[in-house]
Amino acid sequence: MEDELLQQVGHVLNELVSWLAAGAMVFGGVVPYIPQYRDIRRTQNAQGFSTYVCLVLLVANILRILFRFGRYFETPLLWQSIIMIVTMLVMLNLCTNVRVSTELNTKRRSFLDFDWNYFWLWSRFVDYVQCVLTFTAVAGYITYLLLDSTLYVETLGFLAVFTEAMLGTPQLYCNYQNKSTEGMSIKMVCMWTSGDTFKTGYFLLTQAPMQFWICGLLQVCVDFAILFQVYYYGRYPQKPVSHTVHTTSAKAL
Repeated sequence: MEDELLQQVGHVLNELVSWLAAGAMVFGGVVPYIPQYRDIRRTQNAQGFSTYVCLVLLVANILRILFRFGRYFETPLLWQSIIMIVTMLVMLNLCTNVRVSTELNTKRRSFLDFDWNYFWLWSRFVDYVQCVLTFTAVAGYITYLLLDSTLYVETLGFLAVFTEAMLGTPQLYCNYQNKSTEGMSIKMVCMWTSGDTFKTGYFLLTQAPMQFWICGLLQVCVDFAILFQVYYYGRYPQKPVSHTVHTTSAKAL
């Protein structure tokens, strides 16, 4: 009787841990962007956040969803990709509105202009949506044609993981270009670092495929490089810190 009771308790605890882990996988990825979203809304300044982070995550998660058609993976990872895509579109919408409202240049740039000098620097949110839909349609059609090719499917999966591993690179370059981390949410980067470290440790402990933990280690290295920028530019500022008061800061959440 006691053995059956212990088995039932163990089964319930195992199910509970599985549900909690699945929930963390689905929603954990979007949590770091909440403080960044709030900071941009509060200050009405998106200069410190690189929208190329959104581009990287949109491409990575679209490729991951397409990869699932060739090789099945857990449903929580699928929902994680869907929710991340929605989150990145929300971030893009906010950043575009803030940038356009403060931009002195009245010339509007559009995705349909096909001007590579202004790629991912368009003036309307709908242009980003058009770009994402075009990429999805093209990648989806190619995947449909080559779905029977093992080499293509495996390459698609690797590109999805590798693209996500390069997530912090746009932010790293943005900070280097600005010679400052002002406007970037340090909480967001700390959450990136802790999440990527945990994920990489999980890959190593579960003996996941080599490309998973190699890309995970690369992601952690980029995260620590950004944290070093926070320390370096804070201790040795490269330019005067802006003290501009934003009149629209009353719109804070």
